[in-house]
Amino acid sequence: MYKKIVSSLLAIVALSTASVAQVQRMMPFQAGERVTFVGNSITEAGYYESYIWLYYMLHFPARKITVYNCGIGGDRAQNILGRIDKDVFAKKPTTICVTFGMNDSGYFEYLSGNGDSTGQQKAKESKRFFDTIEQKLKAYVPAKKIMITSSLYDETMKNPKNYFPKKSLSMNTIAAFQEKAAQDNHWGFVDFLHPMTEITLREQRKDSAFTLTSSDRIHPGNAGHFVMAWLFLKQQGLAGKPVADIAIDAAAKKIQHQENCQLSALSVTPGTVQVDYLANSLPFPQDTVSRMWENPQRQADALKVIPFTEDMNREMLTVHGLAAGDYSVMIDGKPIGNWSGEQLGAGINLALVKTTPQYDQAMTVLLLNEERMALESKLRAYYWLQFNYLKEIGMQFNDNKVAMDSVASRATRDWAVASKRDNYRAARYAAVRASWQRQIDALVNEMYTLNQPKKHTIKIVKAG
Repeated sequence: MYKKIVSSLLAIVALSTASVAQVQRMMPFQAGERVTFVGNSITEAGYYESYIWLYYMLHFPARKITVYNCGIGGDRAQNILGRIDKDVFAKKPTTICVTFGMNDSGYFEYLSGNGDSTGQQKAKESKRFFDTIEQKLKAYVPAKKIMITSSLYDETMKNPKNYFPKKSLSMNTIAAFQEKAAQDNHWGFVDFLHPMTEITLREQRKDSAFTLTSSDRIHPGNAGHFVMAWLFLKQQGLAGKPVADIAIDAAAKKIQHQENCQLSALSVTPGTVQVDYLANSLPFPQDTVSRMWENPQRQADALKVIPFTEDMNREMLTVHGLAAGDYSVMIDGKPIGNWSGEQLGAGINLALVKTTPQYDQAMTVLLLNEERMALESKLRAYYWLQFNYLKEIGMQFNDNKVAMDSVASRATRDWAVASKRDNYRAARYAAVRASWQRQIDALVNEMYTLNQPKKHTIKIVKAG
């Protein structure tokens, strides 16, 4: 059975590789864009879109954009259709990114043994609701549209939990009509499903316990979200864009190369090279904290399976013509590390050096972005209750005592409502939500102040 599943998934990956090549490359976001990411609990978690925004804040510090989390846990295409006007279009987006498929393809229905017919039925039902979503998106002229497939369901991981055989095949069918809609409408398209499946199968051949999801096979951890962000940025054509790239010929006392930065005041004396350096971007810091509930994955774990550093996080310092020996590198008078003349001649990636002032600056932005996410998650919990519970009982956006009492009562027998009950006690007051939004706006403004690159002095001194 396992070999059949792997063979089927490999065939899907092969077919997908051919079709993705036909998809028109998306343009990067431009200054002033308002980008909404619409999806289910994977989007509601907030990480992949947050990593995408963080990349923009660090790599394009003068290009201010706004990114909105429009994810709601449990959503299928049917649910997205029911809230797209009030929850998405209401934000006046200039780009709308839509993803679904994990919940649409079903779960326990596959345990009956009729996986093929179950998957076909689920995909057909999802397509029926998506057809109306497609028409609504076409009618919303002010925004560009980007279709995104679901992240993978890890059907091959070693784990007895949540094993729904052939669910992945249904998800592939849904991905196919998502891609076709993008092609037919000349929309952007990003495939998470097939590349993540390919990475998973490759890594599981080395380590059978590997996964990009949690133990539930469904929800990506921080590493999985980072892979998703990398795939999105790649599709926007951002691979190969360095943070900065500089090369100095110490023997000739000249600057050989400078990319995405400005060098000035080069000084070369026996045993010392000094230059003023202003990069146009900041490095992308690697977060080593597990930030998702009951999932040990860290963002930095993704670096073991994707070439993010090579693609998007190169701040290269190369100095040719140095005499043999060891050298101390300082930035603004602070030692950041020691390298040999040979290593400096080959080039060192400052983006990976955690002692530089520019790395500290970028880490500050990352941590403020986490604070922004925490506030936004309060708003998303509010909208979850509005669309997943209060709408059902005819009390959507009433936010009065009766609504609060109803939420409290339902919470005694519904863990999902219970998890959002305490948040709703505050969120039902418009003034509280407005205060959260003001704090988010203030954090964004602060990040776009702190992310501005600064001029630094790099000094390379021969040891001894």
